[in-house]
Amino acid sequence: MVGSHLVDFLLEETDWEIYGLCRWSDDFSNLNHVIPLINKKERIHLVYGDLNDYISLQNAVESSSPDYVFHLAAQSYPKTSFTSPVETLQTNIIGTANLLEAIRRLPIVNPVVHVCASSEVFGRVPRELLPIHEDVTFHPASPYAISKVGTDLIGRFYAEAYDMTIMTTRMFTHTGPRRGDVFAESTFAKQIAMIEAGLQDPVIQVGNLDSLRTWSDVRDAVRAYYMLVTHNPTPGEYYNIGGSYSCTVKDMLGYLLEKSMVKNIEVRVDQDRLRPIDADLQLPDTSKFFNHTGWKPEIKFNQTMDDLLEYWRNNIKTKKNYLVR
Repeated sequence: MVGSHLVDFLLEETDWEIYGLCRWSDDFSNLNHVIPLINKKERIHLVYGDLNDYISLQNAVESSSPDYVFHLAAQSYPKTSFTSPVETLQTNIIGTANLLEAIRRLPIVNPVVHVCASSEVFGRVPRELLPIHEDVTFHPASPYAISKVGTDLIGRFYAEAYDMTIMTTRMFTHTGPRRGDVFAESTFAKQIAMIEAGLQDPVIQVGNLDSLRTWSDVRDAVRAYYMLVTHNPTPGEYYNIGGSYSCTVKDMLGYLLEKSMVKNIEVRVDQDRLRPIDADLQLPDTSKFFNHTGWKPEIKFNQTMDDLLEYWRNNIKTKKNYLVR
């Protein structure tokens, strides 16, 4: 999701040549609208590689010789990390080290690097420490969160140890069109669209609805990432980034249900959607990033959710089969 929106932003706002790291087996549906440019090698170029294969990363950075690097790649689904902890730790920690090591060994070029950690590093935060500022103690609540602690610390280490221009971000909950269907707000929107199309009984399967989140739009997020690397980038710095609207997952679901063309949809808790433990208070203090860049969110919560629901309605209309998940 994020990479595809970053491509859209960079195409519109810059004249940069854009190189995207991908694996041969990747799903390119989020890039469908820019495939013609990719085919013509017009501003967008795909470079094959894998975070877990150092040689491929070395080849990728040498062939692209980047001025800026946005490291967004990860095993990014917290719940999956409970069943695949080793893959999660390997990809997100060792994979980040592989990438930064490949960049460090570039001759001459010293790119500005954004390492994307996660608000999940803070994990279970006591209510008295809200809103969460950058130096709140990490208390990760999943193998994914632990892996992102490693990502965060590795980024800062390489900046300090090797004089590299690397900044780390902890982006809080961000969503919008193209959001993967394993994430709460996106699976809710997808299930509503399937119910409206008669492809699912009028029952929405949910997990933990009590988690309190601050929501932002992915299009605001990628604008923040661009500002991070272009507005006086400061090596070794780390920033919280997030929206300005907060509500529980239950309230978010309530908004989507109000927008549904089918009324009286049953909400049913699915035990398989619950994590063993959860980061249930995710409210950021973003003043450090605002003071450094002037960034603030522009897209309202309602617009984000409306666009997400419409995205899934349009997808369901294609008659493609979707898993109920």
